[in-house]
Amino acid sequence: MRIVFLGPPGAGKGTQAALLSERFSTPSIATGDILRRHVAQGTPLGLQVGPIMDRGELVSDGLTIELISDRLAEPDARLGFILDGYPRTVNQAIALEELLAEIDAKLDRVIKFAVRTAQIVERLAGRRVCPACKTVYHFVTHPPIVEGVCDNDGAALLLREDDREEAIVRRLEVYGADTRPLYEFYLSRGLLIEIDAIGTTSEVTARLDAALEQ
Repeated sequence: MRIVFLGPPGAGKGTQAALLSERFSTPSIATGDILRRHVAQGTPLGLQVGPIMDRGELVSDGLTIELISDRLAEPDARLGFILDGYPRTVNQAIALEELLAEIDAKLDRVIKFAVRTAQIVERLAGRRVCPACKTVYHFVTHPPIVEGVCDNDGAALLLREDDREEAIVRRLEVYGADTRPLYEFYLSRGLLIEIDAIGTTSEVTARLDAALEQ
């Protein structure tokens, strides 16, 4: 199973990717998570991309392609993967095709998660993250037992810089401009299926399962 999840930040791709990964023992790969680890660890790459991500802008194609190439070469991804939010540009999509062609493989499906801008801002602005265990909470859909404190380890929850409202709006603007052509790209290849990403996690999961069965 080789699948791409497309959709704006806050569309719920990460949640569904994690659930699908667990069910099918297939790695879920998100470039944003990889980059945030570098930022948290203060690596040279992290120092380079941290300010870019804080502004809600996209990291360059070249760097992102290199990260994905290295990740897909790891043993657990050789038989399948779920790409969460990658590719984000047509150049990245072409590079991914070339990477897969080298191992005589191709994508099985591309899922577009459809959600409106106002709902995205509400979702992301309400998120808080535990700096220790990385559990993600939300004021409405998944609040901690004690406000502002992680249920697992008692750490104070943090608001990610790229979840601040001004950064969210900027991320959505950049996403729309750079990523919209991807839908046409994958539609022309007969791979794209759109699902409604609004609803409970189980409702969206049911729609995803139906799309993957097509």
